[in-house]
Amino acid sequence: MEERAAILLLAHGTPDSAEEIPEYLRNVVSGRPMPAEVVEEVRHRFVEIGGSPLTALTMQQGRLLQEALGLPVYVGMRNWRPYIADVVKQMVADGITRAVAICLAPQNSRTSVGLYRRAVFAEAGQKMQIDFIEGWAEDDLLAAAFADRLRATWEPFRADVGGPVPVLFTAHSVPCRTVQAPQPDPEAPRRPVLPPDPYNYEAKKTAMHVAAKIPGLDAWYFAFQSQGMSGGPWIGPTVEDTLTALHQEGVRHLVIQPVGFLCDHVEILYDIDIAFHDFAQNLGMTLRRPASLNDSHLLTAALARLVQSGLGRLKASGTPEPAAS
Repeated sequence: MEERAAILLLAHGTPDSAEEIPEYLRNVVSGRPMPAEVVEEVRHRFVEIGGSPLTALTMQQGRLLQEALGLPVYVGMRNWRPYIADVVKQMVADGITRAVAICLAPQNSRTSVGLYRRAVFAEAGQKMQIDFIEGWAEDDLLAAAFADRLRATWEPFRADVGGPVPVLFTAHSVPCRTVQAPQPDPEAPRRPVLPPDPYNYEAKKTAMHVAAKIPGLDAWYFAFQSQGMSGGPWIGPTVEDTLTALHQEGVRHLVIQPVGFLCDHVEILYDIDIAFHDFAQNLGMTLRRPASLNDSHLLTAALARLVQSGLGRLKASGTPEPAAS
């Protein structure tokens, strides 16, 4: 049987309409009940920005990657259609025997990227060989893509104010319990104890690599954004607390650069462009955000290089090199 290769891009997913928000949120929290006020607030934010473009932009990123490499690109979503399981099933039906899977969340976490991985392998089983890229937070081309967007906003902003403009890098927050090292189980003393989740560290490493590509940037900070609206503590510092602290230190102009998101969606178009902008304005601060990566040619190049590395590992596994389709 001819070996056929493909690429599988994985993303969070977003509903197509406000009416689908309750079902979508049940998927996000694995069926746990959500307070009505949380559901209504998420619906409000979704409507306020005219709906999330995440699915359309992810599909566009897939098309650009397909054009760059000449391999079929499939897109699967964890929390909405097209669901990962359905997409993997379609790949098998299409005769795909090998695939490189990339999660479009560069910073690895067992409770985010780990869930994508489990969904892929649960459906693929032995029917398809997969090289799953666990994380690419320190990828040089990814940093170059973010830096390209950042310079386009930061340099003219600095010229406008005639002085230094710090940068606040952000990534999506996660519940504290998800990044803490599990405690040893006295009932199973031989069970290996996992190390702390790498997400916190990897998010800051991405910011460090981006900052290093901006000559003259001598002041930058990091915060976690979009903490959940219900259920336990989430990692910080929050953007709001960081803006308040920077204002107290005399900062009046700031660029906010998310480094955990690869395209526009609610956490950018509402949380940053509306909520954080208003919060900063009330403090007397001016906040600007670079354009999201979206159709960045450098992002496409980063993804293409990851795919080529993955195909190389698949080839080294000893079976024939797959053919493009």
